[in-house]
Amino acid sequence: MNEGVFLKKNQQMIYLCSMKHEIIINGVADLERAAAEFLEKIGDNTLVAFFAPMGSGKTTFTTAICKVLGVTDPVGSPTFAIVNEYMRADGEPMYHFDFYRINKLQEAIEIGLYDYLDSGCLCIMEWPENIEELLPEETLKVSINVNPDQTRTVSWED
Repeated sequence: MNEGVFLKKNQQMIYLCSMKHEIIINGVADLERAAAEFLEKIGDNTLVAFFAPMGSGKTTFTTAICKVLGVTDPVGSPTFAIVNEYMRADGEPMYHFDFYRINKLQEAIEIGLYDYLDSGCLCIMEWPENIEELLPEETLKVSINVNPDQTRTVSWED
């Protein structure tokens, strides 16, 4: 479903709309396909925040994204380190955050959050709700929902 607004610019009416995207993950064997589709659909968005409950597959999906991007380092949840850096096959770094243990916004700032977010590199964030006030407006807010049949739905609007 598209929702939009009309704006008047230079005497012309421009229609701006948001587009809802959904990807169904049909099990572990489907992760790489879903990750590749996700990367294709998000285009140049580099700030990705996964809003999802515990056990919904945030780290597993991030691992699949890393695999599609050619990361050869082990990928895991940076729960205690807060951020892991991985090198993609194209030589670009990417950053994987887990803000689960962040209790105060200042903790995120002290790890250099804005340096990472301003780097232009892909930043994937788990538990972004713990630092939501600090996220730039252009952050892509992605939901991962567990369906009754245990498939996952990854959804977002842009």
